[in-house]
Amino acid sequence: MKENRSFSSVKYRKLHKKTDDSYIDEQFSHETPKIPWKAICLAAMLFLGGIFLLITGILIVTGHLDTKYGDRTWPIFILGVLTFLPGAYHIRIAYYAYRGYHGFSFDEIPEFE
Repeated sequence: MKENRSFSSVKYRKLHKKTDDSYIDEQFSHETPKIPWKAICLAAMLFLGGIFLLITGILIVTGHLDTKYGDRTWPIFILGVLTFLPGAYHIRIAYYAYRGYHGFSFDEIPEFE
């Protein structure tokens, strides 16, 4: 069944055609980037949690922790890697953006609102 939609509320205006291909100065201005502190804190927590889980897994494998926890080695390693990698990646981007390296900016880190 076809719906009858009314487009009478849509406002149109005629675009003016420019004859010259000039640029506006504002399109080349660079704003100071907003630092996503929440995302950087989350990345730091992921990074530190991943390091903790990886070290715990290594201690279980090497026998420094009780061997009754030996069945938890692989899940600890997998969780450690899954938390360490994104944390290290975003910390690296934040560090390079802070130091001003070419090609890195805080816009590459997702913001959480």
